[in-house]
Amino acid sequence: MEISITQALPAELKQKPDENALGFGAYFSDHMFVMRYNDGKWHSPAISKYGEFSLDPAAMVLHYGQAIFEGLKAYRGKDNKTYLFRPKENLARLNRSAQRMCMPELDIELVYKGISTLLGIDRDWVPSAPGATLYIRPTMVACEAGLGVRPAKEYLFFTILSPVGAYYPEGFNPVKIFVTDKYVRAVRGGVGEAKTAGNYAASIMAAVEAQSQGFTQVLWLDACDRQSVEEVGTMNIFFVIDDEIITPPLNGSILPGITRESVIQLCRDQGRTVTERAITIDEVFQANDEGRLQEVFGTGTAASISPVGSLFHKDRECCINHCNTGPLSQQLFDDLQAIQYGYKEDPYGWVSCLGD
Repeated sequence: MEISITQALPAELKQKPDENALGFGAYFSDHMFVMRYNDGKWHSPAISKYGEFSLDPAAMVLHYGQAIFEGLKAYRGKDNKTYLFRPKENLARLNRSAQRMCMPELDIELVYKGISTLLGIDRDWVPSAPGATLYIRPTMVACEAGLGVRPAKEYLFFTILSPVGAYYPEGFNPVKIFVTDKYVRAVRGGVGEAKTAGNYAASIMAAVEAQSQGFTQVLWLDACDRQSVEEVGTMNIFFVIDDEIITPPLNGSILPGITRESVIQLCRDQGRTVTERAITIDEVFQANDEGRLQEVFGTGTAASISPVGSLFHKDRECCINHCNTGPLSQQLFDDLQAIQYGYKEDPYGWVSCLGD
């Protein structure tokens, strides 16, 4: 399918924000990529001026929650070029989310072409300030008007762009994490491994309560045993104990992170031991008490690598590495950034340079 392009008029272009005060998700570029699904097929891919959608009050996404999305970034890197990090992996994961939510899959090559074209048009929105990036949000929602619990027959797919700074106010400094056993986010057999809107809605109350107490994010535990560690609300989690890097396995209740997979590959190629296994929060605290817990860090598109300075669980606080950033967290952050911005050789073929 050909992608139609209708660009905003010069008078309709937005004033760009201060790149040194972006925050996260507060600003949006001039254009978006949109296409629709009905009669069993996707059609009308188009790039147009960023603007509002019209949805019927009975649109099924509003009633039954068929909504999925992805998150990836564009980086202004070496020689002022624009780089993408593993974009087709994100789109493949979007299709896996679609399968789980009974939504139609997308043609990855078509969507990649649409996103690349969109980035070409809005290239000036890719920030050049240190640490700033252009966040890319592909989204699919059920737009058929109808009541009754079943898969919709009509869908809207769109991609918008948002220039962003650091996801956490702390930037790359260690974050404080609250471990909740009061709330659960997902359970095996549910939709925890899909990037669907309801998962994030389920996490909001715990996050609000944690933030009101001065914590940055929530670490979720297994919904059944309330002991086994799963993931943080916006990232996968890693523990370094006795030089072994441990992360919870992909058992259906946590998101299979692209950054998570990349970090595992990087660490193993450096000769480090990485183990995907169940680990309880009590084991983490015990390892810290015994002086064996060396580092904790999270991984995700939004934050990249986020060192964890402390964990709080049941009136106990675990201060990791004297609440400082650990050497492995720093090295992984530096290595990933160098690859993502095109300043380091990419032996994995992870990076796409637009315009090449």
